[in-house]
Amino acid sequence: MNTGSMTVNKDKVATRLLEAGLITEADLAKAREIQKKEGGSLGQSLVRAGTLDEPTLTEFLGKVYNLPVIDLDKADVHIECIDLVPGDVARKFQVLPVSRRGRVLTVAMANPSNIFAIDDIKFITGLDVQPAVVGEMAIRKAIDKFYATADTLADIIGGLEDDIELVEEDDDEDITGSEGQNAPVVKLVNTLLAEAVKVGASDIHIEPYEKHMRVRYRIDGILQEVMEPPIKLKNAITSRLKIMSELDIAERRIPQDGRIKLKVGNKKIDLRVSTLPCIYGEKVVMRILDKGNLNLDLADFNMEEKAIRDIYHAIAQPFGMVLVTGPTGSGKTTTLYSCLAKLNNPDLNIMTAEDPVEYNIDGINQVQVKEEVGLTFAAALKAFLRQDPNIVMVGEIRDLETGGIATKAALTGHLVLSTLHTNDAPSTVNRMIDMGIEPFLVASSTVLIMAQRLVRRICKNCKAEMELSAEALTDIGLPAGTTVYHGKGCEKCAGTGYSGRQGLYEVMPITSEIREQILDRASTAEIRRMAVKQGMLTLREDGLVKIQKGITTIEEVLRETAVAD
Repeated sequence: MNTGSMTVNKDKVATRLLEAGLITEADLAKAREIQKKEGGSLGQSLVRAGTLDEPTLTEFLGKVYNLPVIDLDKADVHIECIDLVPGDVARKFQVLPVSRRGRVLTVAMANPSNIFAIDDIKFITGLDVQPAVVGEMAIRKAIDKFYATADTLADIIGGLEDDIELVEEDDDEDITGSEGQNAPVVKLVNTLLAEAVKVGASDIHIEPYEKHMRVRYRIDGILQEVMEPPIKLKNAITSRLKIMSELDIAERRIPQDGRIKLKVGNKKIDLRVSTLPCIYGEKVVMRILDKGNLNLDLADFNMEEKAIRDIYHAIAQPFGMVLVTGPTGSGKTTTLYSCLAKLNNPDLNIMTAEDPVEYNIDGINQVQVKEEVGLTFAAALKAFLRQDPNIVMVGEIRDLETGGIATKAALTGHLVLSTLHTNDAPSTVNRMIDMGIEPFLVASSTVLIMAQRLVRRICKNCKAEMELSAEALTDIGLPAGTTVYHGKGCEKCAGTGYSGRQGLYEVMPITSEIREQILDRASTAEIRRMAVKQGMLTLREDGLVKIQKGITTIEEVLRETAVAD
């Protein structure tokens, strides 16, 4: 069994880093200052200082200690090994048992020079220990994931339990004896919800499988696994969430939708709850609607100057249609709300039809679409036109009936705002025509079409320059010599290198030239060429601008945008 060079001390590690040219004496001094103030290891202090990223440090430590390096995101962690080492020991020494071969237990360690940890694990398990090197942030995340059981809930919850309360729950509802009322489950669900709000997640996914279940948060648009609750709590967790959202806990055969109102600390949070029967139980997805995080000022969206000017001009028109397009989760609703907030004043009657109503805005009449009782977008829009509106927002144009009514409303003295699902602004024109709306109606009613995507922002705490060749830059579409950035990964961004999101915007005003093209049934490519000629930035071009400004990375822009025809 190879236990590596376990005699390596901290000073030796620092010396080796200096010799390898990975850090300077100034970097070392800065890290020691951070270590003195905040505690932790020297290596983690170097990561916090932005001197090294964690993967580089981990690889280096593997060479120094002459030990294997494990990537816990990709490693096949044997669940049966987790039970061999108690959770409190794993947390104390920052270790995770990964696999076992005969009498040898492979243990991932943030500090593989900790002889006391190795001896304790040998004593507890009765096995020989093979240490492997892993990053500190990675091991903490893995320990939370694999040791998040009902037995360790008290440690996870801390003071959160008292800070979360259910708003408008019927205290008289008879839930006695239901498995969802089990106290540990109530605590677990409360913790999941409170932690999601705390870390700024937009969605929570609770997914049952044959032998395990997992909880994932969507943070900055990316799903991240945060916990594996015990499989025996599967039905209890689902039942608790159904009780909170006033759904039928006895009905497990069909999808259900509900809503939870919570108060987390001083924050009022709405959660949209959706259950879906899967083969091993019901999957629950919750969308977190935190009004406190809602920014309704278009000026803060980091749009380019021409784009924001075109939008302001379009929504200032007394009539016409403004369309926002993009996939689900691209921020379309927030953009529409921001336009309405800009227009909202006592002189105007503003009405919206939404499915669902995501945020309540004072001064605006909002209608929740209910297709099961016949209150469709089209029916709501027809009713609106009898309510003397100035401005109408339709959550989505899904069919010819809704599109036709919206188009006619835009031609008869109303400003209409809506969304569609198309890839970019120019293709929206032909999407409407394909629906069956006549080209002359599209041309005369539409004043602006805007497409958008969301990309992750580089973490300001660990932002660093990247070196790219002139050839690589020009291949992407950037001028040679452009300075590009990335996030190294730090504690503040949980090692991802990203924090927050930024919109990419393609704003196409319908000018007289584009109107003529629509009447002539021009192709999407022809309309795009005309719009670009008139100054429109495509989504990819706007992304390249955001790269040059150091807001996001090349990878994010390439992931979310395509090169125009």
